[in-house]
Amino acid sequence: MKSTTRTLATAVLTGVAAAVGAAAPAVAAGTVPVPVPLDGVEKSLNVSLPKVGGELPVLTPGVPEGPRYAEGQMLPASTLPQVPMGAALPGLSAEAPLSQVVGKGFDEAGVSVPAADLRTLTPGLSVDTPLTAPKSEVFGLPTLKEPQAAVLTPLLQTAPTGVLGLGSM
Repeated sequence: MKSTTRTLATAVLTGVAAAVGAAAPAVAAGTVPVPVPLDGVEKSLNVSLPKVGGELPVLTPGVPEGPRYAEGQMLPASTLPQVPMGAALPGLSAEAPLSQVVGKGFDEAGVSVPAADLRTLTPGLSVDTPLTAPKSEVFGLPTLKEPQAAVLTPLLQTAPTGVLGLGSM
């Protein structure tokens, strides 16, 4: 292999490793930070603008429960299982400059709503056929019964927080 080919391959592998290494902490945290760049507008207009940023969630699907067989039913208890999903609510942070409106020492107003963990379960479905299990009284044939269907309700759990403040931030 030529030295230029080796150098190119090394550069590509180094770039890929750096990209994967930079993305790993964001994925591990469950959110991806999203800054809003207003520096160019601030410098061109010579004005103090708010500093705004956010956090977007990374959706991570979980493993659904396997089928649970119930005695007397032909189909499993949860025909369409509920799938757990882990994510976070989006976060927001903003700091706006104040021009001594409130008084001395209050230079900025800020709000921070950090990303909150979110636990969910998708809806599921549980159905049963209109036939019973085979019975020996009727020569091993199933008998008729009323069909049964149930929708398993979705789940949504979170505890969001927020901070609002004035001062030199």
